[in-house]
Amino acid sequence: MIDDVLFEIEEKMEKTVAALRYDLQGVRTGRASPALVERIPVEAYGVTMPLNQTATIAVPEPRLITVRPWDTSIIGAIEKAIQKSDVGLTPNSDGKIIRLAIPSLTDERRRDLSKLVSKRVEEARVALRNLRRDGLKDLSDMEKDHTISEDDFFDAKDKLQSLTDSYVAKVDEVGTAKEAEIMEG
Repeated sequence: MIDDVLFEIEEKMEKTVAALRYDLQGVRTGRASPALVERIPVEAYGVTMPLNQTATIAVPEPRLITVRPWDTSIIGAIEKAIQKSDVGLTPNSDGKIIRLAIPSLTDERRRDLSKLVSKRVEEARVALRNLRRDGLKDLSDMEKDHTISEDDFFDAKDKLQSLTDSYVAKVDEVGTAKEAEIMEG
């Protein structure tokens, strides 16, 4: 029973770390990456869908992203979506393909992006602490219902805390790596 609670909490913590990694892929560094633009919402055919569902995204050079729409009639909608997005890139189109040049980051922009990464890492830490709180509540309910002993409760509580500490360390590691990538780019 205790193992079920800890397993469930660990799964959720793993998903939190994975969500942070995925979220930080969209934060621009000095290098081109399809992840920067693939989630931009594009309005085409009367519906809104991510850019990667309307076009092929490639990185032919370290500082260039190319977007080749599957249907050239929506190239204008894709350009408009990229301009409206917060990635800070200007689309350059020849009617068949859109080129996005990745400029070097200024020191000020690097600091802003670093703050954004720190904010997202802190949000992930808060999510992990909330999961720990939920796990503790489940464990204390089990103890109150006398389905586990007091000793088992305290052992499980220690395991939950060490689990939380290890996932907070993973989150910090992901954030530190992304900040280093931003500063070096």
